[in-house]
Formats: sequence, C-alpha cells, structure tokens
Amino acid sequence: MPVVGIGDIIRDAPAGVGAFNVIQLEHAEAIVAGAEAAGAPVVLQISENCVRYHGALAPIAAASLAVARAAAVPVAVHLDHATDRALVEEAVELGLGSVMFDASALPDEENVTLTAEVAALCHRRGLWVEAELGEVGGKDGVHAPGARTRPHEAVDYVARTGVDALAVAVGSSHAMTTRDAVLDLELIAALRAAVPVPLVLHGSSGVPDETLRAAVRHGMKKINISTHLNKTFTRAIRDRLAADEKVVDSRKYVGAGRTAVATEVTRLLGVLAG
Repeated sequence: MPVVGIGDIIRDAPAGVGAFNVIQLEHAEAIVAGAEAAGAPVVLQISENCVRYHGALAPIAAASLAVARAAAVPVAVHLDHATDRALVEEAVELGLGSVMFDASALPDEENVTLTAEVAALCHRRGLWVEAELGEVGGKDGVHAPGARTRPHEAVDYVARTGVDALAVAVGSSHAMTTRDAVLDLELIAALRAAVPVPLVLHGSSGVPDETLRAAVRHGMKKINISTHLNKTFTRAIRDRLAADEKVVDSRKYVGAGRTAVATEVTRLLGVLAG
C-alpha cells in the first residue's frame, strides 16, 4: 500500500489516531503488525533523538518507509520533535509526509517566526506540519510539568504560523514511566472548540487507558506514545533472556520484544478507537 499522509489519516479517522515512535527497524515492524491486527491506520514517528542514535535520518527513514509501503493498512511516516531546520529539509527530500517542528524552547516571537517559515517550506512540498505551544511537560528547561495552553494563545499561534496540527499542554508529560497523569479534560474541550486544526497529545505514555479514551472524546486527535512501548519492548527482552541464559542469537530475544510491542499497539489502538 502506498505511504499516506497524516492529514489523510486524521481526516478519515472517526476517533483517535495512534502515533508511535520508531527506535529501530523492529519497532517499525511491530507497530505496523499491531496496526494490521487492529485493522487501523497508524503513524510511524522518527524523533530527532532517534536520528541522533542512528547517526543520520536516511537509514531509519528508508527502513520505516519500506515497512509502511508493505503494510496492509494506511501508514504515515512522520518526523517528530525536530528542532533543526536542516533536518526538516532532509525529511522533505527523503519523502516523509509530515514533520513536527519544535521551536518551543525559543522566545515566543522567534517560535512563531521560525515555525511559520518551516510551515511555508513544507507546504510548498505538500507536507503536513505539527508544532508545539504550551511547553508540554517532561523535558528539562522550557518544558514545565505544570504548563497549560491557553485557548486564545493557541488560536493566535495557529493563525500566525499556518501549522496543520497543534501539540498542546493539558497535563501530560514526556518520558513518564508510570501511567498516572491527570489531564485537564475541560481544557481539551475548550481548545478543541477554539482551535481550527487537530490537537495532538504528547507524553501519552503516562496517561491511563480510560483517560486516553476521555481525551479523544473531548477532542484530542493524534495521540503520541513512545516510552510505554519502549518499556514493553525492554521487559519482553529481559524476560526472554532470563528464561534462557544460553540464548545468543539476538533475533530470538529482540524478536520477543517486537512481538510484545505489536500486541500492545493492537491493544492501544483499540483504546483510542473508544
């Protein structure tokens, strides 16, 4: 199946869209396998941190695009949390369909100016652009855990930048390893009523299932999940190695991680479907 754009997936999705981060080839394979089992579209996300781990965007992007093209369900490949404009331009050339440009660490006016420039660049090439406002928690520095996005500021930001989707701060936090985040559902509803583009929930690994369902009902459309799947992957590998201390073939234990992630993706897509 041809790789599709996030915009097409979001437009056609009746509920929440799952966007899961790729770390290695096995993650991409697992995410797509889980989506196929659920019969649902999915987004493969490649973060700037992932690019740094591999040393370049091209290898992991090519692998993810190949997995997406072989899928039996619609799959989009997305650059996540890019702070480097050159990396965005590389993603455009490599054939990714969308980017999340993160200028949230910059002063507000610089954020707006640079994001608007990136959005214009991407739109000329047909790419969908996500950006962040409200300092989603869980990272050092600008990302304050208690930050909240004000609806009127979100409306102004979207109008001035021209972005296609907006990540907002409503109580979630990046890199959580426990699932006990409390979301401001009333704020989500207010943002959904005011903001003319789809809302994105970052830091969803820390959000319990029922709250994820509620967030989608109140207006969240794209749900980003990374750390939770990394925990699932690592736990399965640890269990496999503990069960057989003689195993040396990495396919046997990494494969166990891949299978566990696929199963969890299927389950999470069911949660997001309501």
